[in-house]
Amino acid sequence: MKTTVEISDPLMREARAAAVREGRTLRSLLEEGLREVLAGHRKKGRTLLRDTSVGGNGLQPGVDLQNAEQIRALTYEGRGG
Repeated sequence: MKTTVEISDPLMREARAAAVREGRTLRSLLEEGLREVLAGHRKKGRTLLRDTSVGGNGLQPGVDLQNAEQIRALTYEGRGG
């Protein structure tokens, strides 16, 4: 497929020089670059996490969130901790 793309003059000069140095066409150099960028995007993809929330009523009245000992005690209450 043919298409027209505007590329800055300095970048185009650098790309042409790289193609000549490597003994390849500008087209192959551009296609390789696009493939690498698109592959990187696929790898980054969106990560979906499963819902691991638990039932409950949220923050409980009387719990001091600054008191780590109280939170630890409540966390392990009834669990042998």
